[in-house]
Amino acid sequence: MTSTRPTGPGAHAGSSARADQLFALQRRERLMDQLRLHGAVRVRDLAQDLSVSELTIRRDIAALAERGLLTRVHGGATLPSALEHEPVRRRRLAMPAFTIGMVVPSLDFYWPHIVSGVRNAAAAHGVNVQLRGSSYDQAEDRRQIVRLTESGQVQGLLLAPNLEGPGMHEMIDWIGKLPVPVVFVERNTPDWTPTPHQLEWVRSDHATGLEMAVRHLHTLGHRNIGLVLSKGSPTSAHLAVGWHRACAELGLPADFLIRESVALDVPGHRRIIGDILEGCRRSRITALIVHSDPDALSVVQYLTEQGIRVPDDLAIVSYDDEVAHLADPAITAVRPPKALVGRTAVEMMLARLLEGSRRPAQRALILPELMIRASSLPAVPPHSVPAPTTRRREPA
Repeated sequence: MTSTRPTGPGAHAGSSARADQLFALQRRERLMDQLRLHGAVRVRDLAQDLSVSELTIRRDIAALAERGLLTRVHGGATLPSALEHEPVRRRRLAMPAFTIGMVVPSLDFYWPHIVSGVRNAAAAHGVNVQLRGSSYDQAEDRRQIVRLTESGQVQGLLLAPNLEGPGMHEMIDWIGKLPVPVVFVERNTPDWTPTPHQLEWVRSDHATGLEMAVRHLHTLGHRNIGLVLSKGSPTSAHLAVGWHRACAELGLPADFLIRESVALDVPGHRRIIGDILEGCRRSRITALIVHSDPDALSVVQYLTEQGIRVPDDLAIVSYDDEVAHLADPAITAVRPPKALVGRTAVEMMLARLLEGSRRPAQRALILPELMIRASSLPAVPPHSVPAPTTRRREPA
């Protein structure tokens, strides 16, 4: 049979061009997928993920920006907002230059991703951000908030104050009377607060995120699941809600709920983990959800030292996904949408500043993702945690 396929240099060049075009399309689809997921992307990260040069990624971003699918910012791109549908000249004339203050309780774990989302969204809209670090202390929160408001330079505040304990209502009332609008970030107020206007907030839906973890393990065959909550974390209350809701709906026992911190820097963490695992054996627990990543890594490390196999003997799921992928085996984790929470907070604040008090208050919950890795596999059949090997002894 005679082939009808074109031959010669021209045909080869045409085939190569089509392949290059297809690869570019796939690359840009991947870029948009990441952008929709996280709200912002960085050139450097995409270049590493796709094994191409940063120049190639910048060209992809430029091509997508020309089509109005994203907004170019320094070092990456963000999703366009509704404000960008106006003509550029009109938008620049209509929108004043805003400065937003932000106070977060930590500048290391968890919060840098949220701050990054805020900065990327602010840059896309020509908004300045004044960041202040605080601690999980209401007096320090007030001090940093006062510094920002008394400077007279900020038109709005993004806040993550400590709302735990008996001073919660006084703190909310004080914030509600500030001279500038406020959006809470990863915090929420009660359904009704006696403030001049109802405070707005955006946070991760941690309860549903925990439910994702429980349902994932239930689907894999686990029927006795435990939960370890980090002491002192504002997130723990939401996780407990999701835990009881999921267990009730799936008909699972919900009594194995431990409130302990077991990260490597916690004094006596090995003894605490040992006690937790002894409880797992008594309750025939086959899977454990641990909040947060440092605690989960500590548990996995202890299990490995004791000859307890993950996931064969005990499946592990972490909540946070900051460093869960660094464990051996890599830990399945629930990932809160941190960057998207930050971006949404900026857009809520901008809408409030542009539309004023006539705009109805907004409160937003954003769903986390479940990142499935090697630490959770089907339990066939589920079995209880074995006793630690006796050849190793705990240090005094």
